[in-house]
Amino acid sequence: MFTRQTFVALVAVFAACATPCAAPAAEPFADTAKEANKKLVKVFGAGGFSRLNNFGTGIVVSKDGHIITVASQLLDTADLVVHTYDGFRYRAQVMATESRLDIALIKIRIDGKKVDEVNGLNMDFYDFEAAAKRPPAAAGDWVLALSNTFEIALRDEPLSVQRGVVSAYTKMAGRRGVFEFPYTGEVYIVDAITNNPGAAGGALLNRKGDLIGIIGRELKNAQSETWVNYAIPVVAKSETKQFVTLKDKDGKDVTEEKTITVTMPDFVRLAMQGKYIAPPPPPPSGATGGYQGIIFVPNVLDRTPAYIEDIVPGSPAEKAGLRPDDLVSFVDGEPIISIKAFNEYIKKNTRGGTKLRLEVRRGEALQTVEIELGAPPVKPVAPPK
Repeated sequence: MFTRQTFVALVAVFAACATPCAAPAAEPFADTAKEANKKLVKVFGAGGFSRLNNFGTGIVVSKDGHIITVASQLLDTADLVVHTYDGFRYRAQVMATESRLDIALIKIRIDGKKVDEVNGLNMDFYDFEAAAKRPPAAAGDWVLALSNTFEIALRDEPLSVQRGVVSAYTKMAGRRGVFEFPYTGEVYIVDAITNNPGAAGGALLNRKGDLIGIIGRELKNAQSETWVNYAIPVVAKSETKQFVTLKDKDGKDVTEEKTITVTMPDFVRLAMQGKYIAPPPPPPSGATGGYQGIIFVPNVLDRTPAYIEDIVPGSPAEKAGLRPDDLVSFVDGEPIISIKAFNEYIKKNTRGGTKLRLEVRRGEALQTVEIELGAPPVKPVAPPK
């Protein structure tokens, strides 16, 4: 029978348990987040347009201010800025990027010093080499995600913290706009809503506060058409097949298919040394057409106009005289309404050696440009030392 004495006894048990049970669950995460915040920065750069934010996150990987973040349009500016946990504001410079891993290395610049000089910052940082030697987290492991989601943090304001669980460690199948995401290696899928504006470049940590992954940009799952919350592991590896032009014994050009391998630890180590040489970007996924060497603006709309953002040095596009800011309007008389339309035309109608006539809008006038497509040359990645 339930008596008053039984009720009092139960209340006493609950009261005794309440404080000790709550504190261990909350306090370790608070300490871990506080320490992690010292090793992260808020990144501010190019953007500010619809769906192109000008804010993000970065992970400090050296005491001299080397920072890992995503390779987004954010970095396409001479006025790149980072805010540190103690409220300082620094200028930064891009040291290297790797599109196959969607990652970039930037470095804090100090007035009066060259970017590759020791600058005396003595920052708290994650030892990336040590992080890459740890085994990956498994499905079911608890994780913490720290990032500048929605630009909540400025100067010394702390970054946002989310607690979640690794739902899966699996192959990535994502897409941006109408294009498949170039990285198709292993990723952590998490059950927290981690990949929002500003989160890209943030840190995924285990319960001990060890760095295990880099939060990626906003993507959709190419198979389910749903938004995916993920982080690229610090041990990430990308393998892509690409056509390479070589010389045979008679000195003639021979095109062969090679596998290009890029790893996250090698990229970080070599980029920090100033020795990383990135292979040329791969052609659009599934492309069978000729190579032109055009890099378009980010394809974030269903019909993003085919504006040229950059030209690969030594490519057919450079030889033809194409320039950044040109708008490709017609190919062999066919109207080009978007980046997607251009790539589909190239894929279906061309191969190496095909000659095309492009009509591009340059300023207020249309210019006719003739281009001969080819196979992309491949520069080797510097060997590890």
